[in-house]
Amino acid sequence: MYKFVISTSSFDTDNNPAIQRLIQAGLQPVTNPFGRRLTEDEAGSLLEDDVVGMIAGIEPLTARVIQSAKNLKVISRCGTGMDSVDQTAAKNHGVTVLNTPEAPAQAVAELTMGLMLAGLRQIPQTDQLIRNGEWPRTQGGLLAAQTVGVIGLGHIGKRVARLCQAFEARVIACDPLVKQAPENIALMPLDQLLETADIISLHTFYSPELHHLIDTQALARMKPGALLINAARGGLIDEQALKDALDCGKLGAAALDTFEQEPYQGPLLECKNLVLSSHVGSLAREARQRMELEAADNLLKGLIEAGVINDT
Repeated sequence: MYKFVISTSSFDTDNNPAIQRLIQAGLQPVTNPFGRRLTEDEAGSLLEDDVVGMIAGIEPLTARVIQSAKNLKVISRCGTGMDSVDQTAAKNHGVTVLNTPEAPAQAVAELTMGLMLAGLRQIPQTDQLIRNGEWPRTQGGLLAAQTVGVIGLGHIGKRVARLCQAFEARVIACDPLVKQAPENIALMPLDQLLETADIISLHTFYSPELHHLIDTQALARMKPGALLINAARGGLIDEQALKDALDCGKLGAAALDTFEQEPYQGPLLECKNLVLSSHVGSLAREARQRMELEAADNLLKGLIEAGVINDT
């Protein structure tokens, strides 16, 4: 009997028509036994010879993992990012890789706005001070008065730009893959954006070439007191350089939903001018449901195209 793996830590299989269709076609589901992100070795151990499909989370699907999965035909990412999958290895081994880029976009964009407003108005710090018996009169900043620099104008970046414009903020952007910017958004090189923006929000994919895109030099180019937001991928920011910039007051604040190593236990926890979130950008109920439905549907269609099951 062929199997398919669902590696995400949670997944509603009962209310998913595509999953039920796969089961009715004779495929056996194998779920994540750990309730957390899988390691490379754990992912490899689940992809045994009789596994033909996978609904993937953000576990590392390296060339070694893919090569060991002898019968794997389809990887369907439940989410947007593809950097956790070695796509070259997948192509070389005839494995189709699919994702759900539109499904989580609104959820991540809305969390970004929450992080932005929390950083501007120091909401978490004020909450903590009140709980400690104080009554702070903290003065923050208006989003409407800021220039927001969006790095990456994909599904999420475009939504963030529109939401910022709804707040009457000026929006500028950097994306070498975009030739025509949306209305009222000025495209510019990265260095110019870093020097111009009051708030910088990352929404680009991760690749080795973009590792530590925001490093010591990039941080030095930013305006004094700037706010940095990352709800994209942790590897885009040099976390030690960010801590240094926060500690010395170069940055006014930062807000992060993603980190190089998760769960995060590093020195950024010491920074009081930092808002932390546990990689929950897509974890809005409605977005999660859509992601799961689309990921399962992608897997079903991929296995039909691969000839594993019949289109009946």
